[in-house]
Order: sequence, then C-alpha cells, then structure tokens
Amino acid sequence: MAELTLFLSFIAGLVSFLSPCVLPLIPAYLTFLAGTTISDKYSNETKTKIFLNSVFFVLGFSVVFSLLGILLQSVLSDVAYEVQTYLSYLGGALIIFFGLMLLGVIEIPALMGEHKIKVNAGISYFSSFLFGAAFAVGWTPCVGAVLGGILTLAVTNPGSALPLMLSYSLGLGVPFLLTGLFLSQSISMIKKIGPYLKWLNIIFGIVLIILGILVFTGTLPLIANF
Repeated sequence: MAELTLFLSFIAGLVSFLSPCVLPLIPAYLTFLAGTTISDKYSNETKTKIFLNSVFFVLGFSVVFSLLGILLQSVLSDVAYEVQTYLSYLGGALIIFFGLMLLGVIEIPALMGEHKIKVNAGISYFSSFLFGAAFAVGWTPCVGAVLGGILTLAVTNPGSALPLMLSYSLGLGVPFLLTGLFLSQSISMIKKIGPYLKWLNIIFGIVLIILGILVFTGTLPLIANF
C-alpha cells in the first residue's frame, strides 16, 4: 500500500502545481527569484541564483508540509484501532468529497479561490525559504481539494503521514525547480497547456473518489497488493 499511496501523493503535488490559482503565480514567482523583470536572456550568474533560490523556496514549503506530517504521525500513530476504523470512514467520505470538488459537482469558494502574494526584488536565499513557507500556508485554501485529500489519507494512515507529505512536497517541488531552471521555456509551456488543465482536475477528481471509496471500505491495502 505504501508504494501506491506515495505515488498518488506525488501525483497530487503535480496536480497542485497545475491548479488554476497556482499557475498564475509563476510569473510573479520568477520575478521574485530573479530580483528583476522576466526576460528571455539572463546571465549564467543570474540563472544560477534563480535556481538556488528555487531550491530554498521548495525547501520552505517542504519543511512546513513535513512538520505537518510529523505532527499527524506523532499524534495519531497510537490511536486505538477502533478510533482508526472510524477515522477511515470519515476520511474516506472526505476524500470522496474533495474528489467531487475537483469534478465541479460541489463548489466551496473558500477552498477554490485565487490568492496573490506581493513580492519585492532583491531577495536572499533565506527570503526564498520564507516565501516557500508562506506559500505552504497562504496557498493551502487554493489547493484545498487536492491537499485535503492527501492530508485526509495521512490522517487515516498516520504511520505513513510523514512519507506522504514528503512525497506530496516532492511532486509540488519538482515543477518549481524545473521552472527555475528553464525560465522562458516554462512560461511558454504553461501557456500552451493551460486550456487542458480542466481535464487534469477531472481525472484526478475521479482518482480521489475511487481512493475515498477504498479508504472508506478498508479495501485499499487489498488493492495495493495486486
């Protein structure tokens, strides 16, 4: 089961990056890391700075999500079996709920709205780290359906909470690192794939609903053994 849920968490991170309220952040994100306006040409020194800032940005939100995973794992790992059974019922229902949100069947503006962060030029690696940590907190309502599904899965599997959150951070972090590494190409690619993102939400929404049913019925470990 571990391999299956870790893979789903990684994919959830990728889906979060492609969400409608994270993608518009990318130009501001690049501007912030570059300390200047977006350009087609950067010096090698500037490119290195942007990539290193990207690394610290990813470390920032990864630390926040990892601490959340540690908290869930430490608090819930010793919960009695009977309580965990009820958590599975509740968690499965919530994951189905988040899946329906991604499909657009249920709409909650507070969980689907856009959020903006104002950034200033002239940043340090520490500033990038803080920006990443702020991203983890400030954008949580935006990616609520996807992140909520993974968090709920972590609650129902507290022993795997930290690996799940690390996997989610990796899935979210890799696209940010690639964006920092390939600047103008990233912006061009994002514009091209924009019209198809709704289908990604639909596909992952269906995946979440199936996952929720498996968690609710306690059959996730059985499926993962195939």
